[in-house]
Amino acid sequence: MAVAEREAPASAEQATPELPASGSSFYTAMRILPAEQRDAMYAVYAFCRAVDDIADEEGPRGPRRAALQAWRDDIDRLYEGRIVPATAGLAGPTRRFELRREDYHAVIDGMAMDLEADIFAPDWDTLDLYCDRVASAVGRLSVRVFGMQPDPGDALAHHLGRALQLTNILRDLDEDAERGRLYLPREALEEADIAIDGRGADAILAEPAIGNACEAVAARAADHFRQADRIMSEAPRRAVRAPRLMEAAYRQVLRRLRERGWAPPRPPVKVSKVRLLGALLRYGIG
Repeated sequence: MAVAEREAPASAEQATPELPASGSSFYTAMRILPAEQRDAMYAVYAFCRAVDDIADEEGPRGPRRAALQAWRDDIDRLYEGRIVPATAGLAGPTRRFELRREDYHAVIDGMAMDLEADIFAPDWDTLDLYCDRVASAVGRLSVRVFGMQPDPGDALAHHLGRALQLTNILRDLDEDAERGRLYLPREALEEADIAIDGRGADAILAEPAIGNACEAVAARAADHFRQADRIMSEAPRRAVRAPRLMEAAYRQVLRRLRERGWAPPRPPVKVSKVRLLGALLRYGIG
């Protein structure tokens, strides 16, 4: 789309970001924030949803690659003071909370990893880079909105982002397999004596030893949760109320996944509303 067609609206505040589903743990966590922070997080959420949808769309990769590049260009224009409709909702939060261009770009780079080739049994380093881009980079944007200091904020984004994304990977094994994707690391599969090359995700996930590979990922997620919890215990309570709720919800998912086991069939695991309410009462007040 030509730049002329992406001119800014009369006011950047006119853009209303798409809201997360009302029953999601993200929605619950964001609802406890003051209005200015909440609206900023909804704008960041809308950006992440937009670029994620591009990566997950079916069809030729060329147009989707161009769409992600358009987002990169629009983010650059935002930092040059040129607001276009796509970034109108981000303009105020970016200025107000000093959000960093490189973190927006990292999110887009993470989506590009999914777009360029369906990720299939990456090595640990590649998986960690992917988690940094699609999750921890979002965390680095978020902690500035929450009001955390840069060093502990970035450390929390590093650990909690990876914990949440690894939990997502374990929760969505079968859904990702339907797209031809497998995020379990190659080393963990090989250590479980599971053959990879020339096989589809469904066949790999049906292996009796798949639990060993999944547990290696679960253990790493649990360690990141512990590190995130340590950082939050030392941070001002008000600055970590929302991430505390996210941690509580996803830790519950990870625990229930491990209790359920990894062998097929793998029934879906969801957050218990009762437990989420308990976490809301514990962390959402004060």
